[in-house]
Amino acid sequence: MIKNLFFLLLVFPLTATAAFPSFQALIDATPAGGTLRPKPGTYAGPATISRQIAIDGGGKVTVDGGGIGSVLLIDSSRVVVRGLRLTNSGESHDRMDSGITLTGNENRIEDNVVEGTLFGISLKRANHNVLRRNRIRSKPAELAMRGESIRLWYSMDNLIEGNDIDQARDLVMMNSPRNRIVGNVIRNSRYGIHLFFSPDSVLEGNSLYHTATGIIVLNSDRVMVRRNLIFHSLGVSGAGLAFKMSAEDVADGNEIVHCAVGILADSPVEAAGKTLLRGNRIAHNAVGIRFYGERGGHALYGNSFENNLIHVAMFGSGDALANDFRGNYWDDYQGFDRNHDGIGDIPHELYAYTDRIWMEIPMARFFRNSPALELLDFLERLAPFSAPDLVLRDAAPVFNKPAWRLNTSGKTAIQ
Repeated sequence: MIKNLFFLLLVFPLTATAAFPSFQALIDATPAGGTLRPKPGTYAGPATISRQIAIDGGGKVTVDGGGIGSVLLIDSSRVVVRGLRLTNSGESHDRMDSGITLTGNENRIEDNVVEGTLFGISLKRANHNVLRRNRIRSKPAELAMRGESIRLWYSMDNLIEGNDIDQARDLVMMNSPRNRIVGNVIRNSRYGIHLFFSPDSVLEGNSLYHTATGIIVLNSDRVMVRRNLIFHSLGVSGAGLAFKMSAEDVADGNEIVHCAVGILADSPVEAAGKTLLRGNRIAHNAVGIRFYGERGGHALYGNSFENNLIHVAMFGSGDALANDFRGNYWDDYQGFDRNHDGIGDIPHELYAYTDRIWMEIPMARFFRNSPALELLDFLERLAPFSAPDLVLRDAAPVFNKPAWRLNTSGKTAIQ
């Protein structure tokens, strides 16, 4: 008898959720089109929703997944899940164990707490859903071993709005066009928002702090990045905002402050697919904008460059004049505005002297702004050993510093 009991415990170990009532039983007892309002308390998961119902936990209901798979699977459309705390998913990256796995359309996931789960909310071929005001935290682990806070895979026309995300890996969209990421707060992540083959998306009014890279747009055309606040993206190879192998993207009215690189951008494949950088504040970064593989294809209008160690750097060969700089504010502009029209009397030009050393030799970046290179740069400017490289020319620089007011809810950013 004792041996049999011992064998059963090995094969079917007791879990903490065994003492909790079944959440699946409550779901199964709710008719299609009905609303489930569980009594406050903790319930045992995992659970699956396979028909149209609404669940309202009122902020007082916890579903514990027992460390097995995803806590809640929604395999239906027009489901509402509101006011739940979902915790204790499995730990498999292969299965993408999540707080919520969503495979249906037109669902609403609102005002939930998703914590202690590997992935937060995972969408798979799920369209026209709304994820709003959820609080998402991953399982404690090294940053690269956490799961995504929100993951979209082949999912279109979704709205992700007003979520509070911390201590997760990335918010990532893969092969997922036409989604809107609006008004989210993302902290302590690897990539705050990562787009991969996800064109025609909108990223607006998000606040991102302490990420290795704030926003990266990769192989995604016609993406609008508007009125986002990006602070402290200090990854060694990261940036506040990065564009790579993308075309016709727009960055408008963003504030990018205290990052290793403010904006990192390569040139679009086709010259007609210009990236527009307009009305952004780029301040207190080691490098304001870094171009690489430069073939032109960028238009920079009405941006404010303030207190960056280097405003613009160009890596590799390229033609500086292939980019269109016009009407930007440069805090190191050395001209005058004698007719008081707000535009500098002479163009603003930036030349690379000793900076060419660390731009062309990556290992030399460690010595950037060191006393030795600063002295060498001073001597180079005083009596150039060779002709310096022209990095940019702004034919109509703004003379007076713009009054900056970031409004993540709408309105203009620079006035």
